[in-house]
Amino acid sequence: MAPQYQIRADHDAHTIVVYQAYPPAIADAALRAGRFVAPFSFRRMTWVKPSFLWLMHRSNWARKPGQERVLAVRMTRAGWEEALARAVLTTADPVAVARAAVHVQWDPERSPRGAALNHYSIQVGIGRHLIRTFADDWVVGLTDLTPRVRKAAALVQGGQAAKAQRLLPAERPYPLPPALAAAVCRGG
Repeated sequence: MAPQYQIRADHDAHTIVVYQAYPPAIADAALRAGRFVAPFSFRRMTWVKPSFLWLMHRSNWARKPGQERVLAVRMTRAGWEEALARAVLTTADPVAVARAAVHVQWDPERSPRGAALNHYSIQVGIGRHLIRTFADDWVVGLTDLTPRVRKAAALVQGGQAAKAQRLLPAERPYPLPPALAAAVCRGG
């Protein structure tokens, strides 16, 4: 049985993949430039999710208006862990949350059909004071997953969730340093 609060992600020795859904104008500009550029907003918090299925739930498999394009955002593990080191759980004191450069929220993980599971996925909100660092220093690659998302969604809708599962990114536990794990994984 998976721990109730555990970061699961597609990662390697140097990077982690997080997911975001955008309108076409933002996704196309970012993919052309190979990094986030206008009309991406550098003035507001951006939320990244290492759980592909949680983002599929949130974006309704890229069908929600303004979330029609799904990007895999490969970022450095150093940047990911720096963000987590600056994070405050959204369930903390409201004053601390308001001052935090990064917010962490835990939500029920989802199955391919959208059912809530009994363990949680992390969402990380990178505040406007760190957005440029995220976009310019931490992000090392962007991949458009929209065609794969649409194919998987069609399979799920057609009752072929097992086939859809083969299209999903492989996610496994992300090893956090113990102090960092204690700070961000202590509850939702």
